[in-house]
Amino acid sequence: MAALRAIGASRGAPALRPSPGQRREGSGGLRAHLDRWAQRLGAVAGWAQRWRLQNVNAYPQSPRDTFGDDVAAAEFTLACGGGGRFLGQQRWIRPGSRSELPRLRHLPVVGIDLSGTPITYRGLDNLVSLSHLSHLDLSGCPHVSDWALGRLHVFGATLQHLALARCPQVTERGLATLHHLRELRSLDVSGLLVPSPGLLRALLEEALPGCRVLGMAEPGAPLGPPQK
Repeated sequence: MAALRAIGASRGAPALRPSPGQRREGSGGLRAHLDRWAQRLGAVAGWAQRWRLQNVNAYPQSPRDTFGDDVAAAEFTLACGGGGRFLGQQRWIRPGSRSELPRLRHLPVVGIDLSGTPITYRGLDNLVSLSHLSHLDLSGCPHVSDWALGRLHVFGATLQHLALARCPQVTERGLATLHHLRELRSLDVSGLLVPSPGLLRALLEEALPGCRVLGMAEPGAPLGPPQK
C-alpha cells in the first residue's frame, strides 16, 4: 500500500528538466546525427557518379557484333555526346544524325571528337581497335588523365592530330608517354598547368619530330613584357 501511495505521489510531481549541460549534449547529438547523414548522402552521390561514369564508358558489344569495330566506336562516341568522321566524308556525324551510321559500316573511322565528354581510361577501350584513326580531340575532358594518355600508344602508326587542351588531370608525366605517336603532326596542349612550359615544349618537339606543339610558350620566349 505504501508503495502504491508513493507511485501516486510521483504522478503529481513536476517533470524534471534537463540541465543546461544535458541540453547541449542533446543538441550536439543531433548535429552529429545530421553530419553522419550528410556523409552518407555524399557517399551515395559519389557512388552514383562513379556508376554513371562506368555506364557511359561501358563496352557496347551489340553494335560491334552487328556492324563492326568502327561503327561501334562511332556509336560510343555519339552516346557520349561527341562526333565521328569516316574516311572520305567531309561531314562529322553527330548525335542527331546517328541513323547514318549503318550505311557507313564499310568505311573506317578517321576522326573522333570527344571534347568535353566524360570519357575515362576505360572508355578508351572502345577506340583502340580503330586502325585508321588520324584525328582525336580530347579537349576539356575532366577525366582524361596521365594514365589515359598511356593508352594512346596503339595509334602510333596513324594518329596525326591530337588535342588535349584544358584537360585538368593531364601533366608533364602523361605528355612524356606520347613519344610513341611517331606520325603526330599537331599537338594542342593549350591551358595545361605544367611547370616550365617552354622547356616542356622543346622536349616534346624533340621527342616528336615534325609535330607542331600548340599552346605552350616558344622555347626561349621572354616570360614578361618586352623591355622598353
